[in-house]
Amino acid sequence: MSVYACPNICHCTDRNGVVVQCTSSNLENIPSNLPRDTVVLLLSSNRIKHIPKETFTDLYRLRELDLSHNAIDSVEVGAFQGISESLRTLDLSNNHLSSLPKDTLAKLHARIRLSHNPWHCDCSLQEVLRELKLDPETVNEVSCYTAVQEEYVGQPVIQVLDSGINFCNFHHKTTDVAMFVAMFCWFAMVTAYIIYYIKHNQEDARRHMAYLRSLPSSSHISKDYDTASSGF
Repeated sequence: MSVYACPNICHCTDRNGVVVQCTSSNLENIPSNLPRDTVVLLLSSNRIKHIPKETFTDLYRLRELDLSHNAIDSVEVGAFQGISESLRTLDLSNNHLSSLPKDTLAKLHARIRLSHNPWHCDCSLQEVLRELKLDPETVNEVSCYTAVQEEYVGQPVIQVLDSGINFCNFHHKTTDVAMFVAMFCWFAMVTAYIIYYIKHNQEDARRHMAYLRSLPSSSHISKDYDTASSGF
């Protein structure tokens, strides 16, 4: 029996490595005083919302991590630092995850469960899933809760991607449309300015011509001068 400290709220057993059972313990955070030789950590059915970076760094023997049925809505990059080589199973199903930073799970070799989360299907999620080994039994339960295209809502993400859809193309198209709209608005402003400038100059030209027409003509002035001269 190895010597270790077990969190008071959990139950620990030694089976060639410590199994830590913290299921349904009303936890809001992951215990910080876990045994260093933990091989199985069961944290399902709690109220955990956030997984900070380096949470499991000291658990170098950890093979199974169950975080299912919590309220997790964010996982920091580096959360699984230190266990990427040893971990074989990671369960994040039945949480509140809609997205993940690209590098959060990138180095894990574990089989991962991500089912029953409110995923937003876009380019970022596609890039995250590309690097993962998803659990084959639950892969079709990883569905689009929202999506960049409404037609994919409710569909399994993997089936959508396998059909040839590329969410990153939608991202580029959206960017292209935004650039086009911006350029169109700029062009419209320039055109409006040019039209205003021309109209303004035309008005000035008309006023100038009207002024010139109101002046006595040179021939009329010359005749008046000749008449005045002949009177002498």
